[in-house]
Amino acid sequence: MKKRFLSTLAFTATAALALAACSSGSDGGTDAGTDGGSDGGSSGDVITVGFAQTGSESGWRSANTESMKTAFSAENGFDLVFNAADNDPAAQIQAVRSFINQGVDAIVIAPIVEDGWDDVLQEAKDAGIPVILEDRTVTASDDLYASWVGLDFELEGQKAGEWAAAEFTEPTNMVVLEGTTGSAPANDRATGFDNAIAGSSITKLDSQTGDFTRDGGKTVMEGFLQKYGVDEIDLVYAHNDDMALGAIEAIEAAGAEPGVDIKIVSIDAVRDGMQALADGKINYIVECNPLLGEKAAELVKAVLAGDDVDKRTIVEDQAFDQAAAEAALPDRKY
Repeated sequence: MKKRFLSTLAFTATAALALAACSSGSDGGTDAGTDGGSDGGSSGDVITVGFAQTGSESGWRSANTESMKTAFSAENGFDLVFNAADNDPAAQIQAVRSFINQGVDAIVIAPIVEDGWDDVLQEAKDAGIPVILEDRTVTASDDLYASWVGLDFELEGQKAGEWAAAEFTEPTNMVVLEGTTGSAPANDRATGFDNAIAGSSITKLDSQTGDFTRDGGKTVMEGFLQKYGVDEIDLVYAHNDDMALGAIEAIEAAGAEPGVDIKIVSIDAVRDGMQALADGKINYIVECNPLLGEKAAELVKAVLAGDDVDKRTIVEDQAFDQAAAEAALPDRKY
């Protein structure tokens, strides 16, 4: 751990703010401008980590946040300064700059979008603060961060596309509910799926972002149904379960039966999505495991100890049909 020595004046000025900082036990985002890391940076016993989360846009994200807070708990030797940027890239970058100014020992980022990270990552490097990327990736040079842990988003899209190509052998019209524009999962899940269905009988009628939210998925699906009608849409590919669940609401409101009249393939495998799959309203789900906290915490400790770590750590995913979902639900952790 790096030791940083704050002047008496600086410490006094920030002490009151430190009381408001959000630690691992809090439920929501905190103002990253508050100093929750001074003790961890100077005690030699506690590792102070700033975690810049995307927001709380989905059930997956909530499970991911809980996993991170549990792993970076006081019981595990951490003081966590948490910030959820509400899917605002500028706010997330500002949160990271605040972590740097606070002198935290390490920073963990789940980047909202891939681009625009070069400057602030260079600032962290210049300050001697290692950065771990969690869940999503960036286009910045990989020498600006220590490691990344997450999922293979392109493979997730590929698995979903392979199922669709095998399931639909007759001419099929598909609409796509995209994730947040510019985000790694949206980009990669689109690429993987499109490559898998190339040369198949599936035609993409339309594709629009629902920002990974249930309301967004419902709104976009309502638009698709108004534009094309129930009879012209055979398949929905949703980049996450929350948008698929919103699409289900729109399909039912239009008088059609999701999973029957309009098939749905999705990615995430959160509990609500798995229940919809078990109920036959979704037809296939590729997992995206949100429980990345333990591995992220291991990486932080290893990097601060000076150990060599892998640049990329990929957590394996599963895929579920209706029977598999029914079997998995009783023991599902998220």
